[in-house]
Amino acid sequence: MAPLGSTETAERCTDSILHMIVKDMRPLSMVEDEGFQEMIKVLNPNYCLPSRDCFMEMMEREYEGRKMALRSILQEAAGIALTADVWTSVPTEAYLGVMCHFVGEDWSMQSYSLSTTLLEDGHTAELIAEWLESVVAVFDISPDKINAVVHDNSANVVAAVQILSDKHGWTSVRCAGHTLNQVVECATSNNQTISMCVAAARGLVHHFRVSELASCKLKDKQRKMGTPHQMLVSDVSACWNSTYLMLARLLELRWPLTAALSDLAVTSKGRRDLDLKPEQWAILEELCQSVEPFDGATVILRGHEYVTLSAIPHLVHSLNKSIQTLSFDTAAVQVFQTQVMEQMGTRWHELSVFHNDFPNKALLAAALDPRFRKLKFLSPQEAFKVKSTVQSIAFALSKELKQIKSDETESVVTTAAHTQKPGAKSSFIAKVLGPDTSDEEEEDEEQKMNQTVQNEVLVYFGDHPAAKREDPLSWWRTNATRFPTLSKLARVFLCIPATSTPAELLFSAAGNVASKLRAGLSAEHVGMQVFLHHNHRLKSHIGTDCVLKVELNT
Repeated sequence: MAPLGSTETAERCTDSILHMIVKDMRPLSMVEDEGFQEMIKVLNPNYCLPSRDCFMEMMEREYEGRKMALRSILQEAAGIALTADVWTSVPTEAYLGVMCHFVGEDWSMQSYSLSTTLLEDGHTAELIAEWLESVVAVFDISPDKINAVVHDNSANVVAAVQILSDKHGWTSVRCAGHTLNQVVECATSNNQTISMCVAAARGLVHHFRVSELASCKLKDKQRKMGTPHQMLVSDVSACWNSTYLMLARLLELRWPLTAALSDLAVTSKGRRDLDLKPEQWAILEELCQSVEPFDGATVILRGHEYVTLSAIPHLVHSLNKSIQTLSFDTAAVQVFQTQVMEQMGTRWHELSVFHNDFPNKALLAAALDPRFRKLKFLSPQEAFKVKSTVQSIAFALSKELKQIKSDETESVVTTAAHTQKPGAKSSFIAKVLGPDTSDEEEEDEEQKMNQTVQNEVLVYFGDHPAAKREDPLSWWRTNATRFPTLSKLARVFLCIPATSTPAELLFSAAGNVASKLRAGLSAEHVGMQVFLHHNHRLKSHIGTDCVLKVELNT
């Protein structure tokens, strides 16, 4: 172990402090806080704590090194999907968060933060489109590699992605989580009885959360009734999932709540309206049963460490069946059920009909997911169209790969010819007879190639589907050699997330950085710290050739 005053120990201390700042999203200014400096002095009296500016320089170098590492990794990706979202910080500055997603060589899902960028001149569609292009350019990603941009339903972002779709062919994928939320939100807002019940429930929860007396009485009633101690949950009105969780917890605590409300100390004469009527409890109970499947589907689709886009058609089909099979007694929930069915039909109609001119990426992803390859959620005619399109794309890919291989061979031959010794003569026979292969032979070779691909497609779709709980990427890792062409397509389509949640998660970190205590932090350094925090795995990819003084330890 190195002595406390050694250079090695000092470097380890400095590395550890920077690691803590990045990992815990602490402000760089903490190294100037008296309490922190006193603690460091106690831990190592011989250690000279570097200045804030020094740590800033170290963070900047680490950022450049990791950015270089990520740029190198992305060059090897077969296809890349982006998730994008706009967020407003405490100082009312608009940031654009962008993450990339791809399937690695080991068939694992990879996600990295690309940028958390300040939109200085507002966030119009044109500006957002330009920033997305600039982010892609910074990492030397060819626009041809971007196969989709997943985003929420805000008008500016939708318009921006449409601009990029027209310009580069990037597919616009609307966040499935937002769409499901809108289905339930619209059905709720159009139903006055249910809206009033939810509002009454929200008021009851609020009363118990802000009143210390009411909260204590509720704890006491739970203890006396022998029920587990649980807290009421508040919701965010714009997010139906949180409202569902609020109502579910409220129903769990119905009887302790009722007992607490019977205490005059908790509900004065002027607050008798707090307690819900029996018919309201009945409506809320059936409402929770109705939307519970939507909550489960949203939770599944929010994941970004596993395949999600391919699950959308199956989940939507299952939700529609669930809506149709459930029966309710209250008129309000019956009407709600009908409105949800109408919303589902309106917002997910593109999942029931496949258009060859504008192929739906979710349906193609489902076809390349071994769990859903039978496409049972489609009619036989529509399923046939999806499978035919997969085969056509496979033909095109096979031809493209053959052309690339041919170009590489030609490049090698050309290079060899240029390096011939002076005076060396080209073959007279080759000049007279021409190339080795005729047009007929090339046509035969192409037909054989197409037949091979067609057989591969027929075998793939003819096999039994994988179990629903099986990881499709693990399946492809095992079966890639059986289906060499389709496995390449699977890498491209299965990397697309179903929701924009990954980009939204950037802002939970950005919110820590751009907090009130650090509202003066430059936008550039907000982006750097968020990038380093989310891309901590990249340190293992940084080579010794990167100019870095700091290497964070885990």
